[in-house]
Amino acid sequence: MSHTPHELTEEFPEAVELLQRLKTEDAHFARLAETYHELNRTIHRVENRIEARSEFEEEDLRKQRLALKDEIAILLRSAA
Repeated sequence: MSHTPHELTEEFPEAVELLQRLKTEDAHFARLAETYHELNRTIHRVENRIEARSEFEEEDLRKQRLALKDEIAILLRSAA
């Protein structure tokens, strides 16, 4: 399997332990992280032409991922 970029542990390398802790202790955070993970995998499949999407849909997926990443970053900062 090829490497999938933009995993949360790569996006927030300084917060790997906090990511793990919040995934187990905070149901809302766990849902956000799982949604981010699923969306990131979809984007990876689209970028590698495994899954077909229009350019508009691909851009929309990236915007959704960025919004989730921003929300996760806010939660990480508040939990640190």
